[in-house]
Amino acid sequence: MAAKALSFDVGDYVVYPKHGVGRVIELQKEQIAGMELELYVLRFEKERMTLRVPTNKAEGVGMRKLSSNKTLEEAVETLKGKPKVKRTMWSRRAQEYEAKINSGDLVSIAEVTRDLFRADDQPEQSYSERQIFEAASSRLARELAAMEETDEPNALKKILRILNEAAPKHAKVEG
Repeated sequence: MAAKALSFDVGDYVVYPKHGVGRVIELQKEQIAGMELELYVLRFEKERMTLRVPTNKAEGVGMRKLSSNKTLEEAVETLKGKPKVKRTMWSRRAQEYEAKINSGDLVSIAEVTRDLFRADDQPEQSYSERQIFEAASSRLARELAAMEETDEPNALKKILRILNEAAPKHAKVEG
């Protein structure tokens, strides 16, 4: 059996769908149940969490490299778009939003961020809306920060600036 080339190297930033952006800090070989496994050791700084992912399962769990610049541009365009507010029950929408965040897809995460964004002059959000908005915008900011070699707070400022610039245009259309 030929050894499969590793697609991630130590030091690479990767996206693990359920946890967001992490960094490969080590490649390990471990004996588990009499089998030798190669593992990626991922570090998620924000959650102070370390995760070990078997190299042969990385693709199956949706682990991927950071998004391409084209995908980032698409996500930014999504942020500038008109928010889509569905009239379904909040519990159903919340499940859909959580699924989009956990998909690890940058454009889907941007959709959730855009749809739940509230400008300062808009009505308050419920606690659960705010929690989901913060989860989505944080996930988006972490990937943007890794791609643009900045930090999460600066990436989040950029996202909020884009949303605040787009919000008045959409408010005028509706009002």
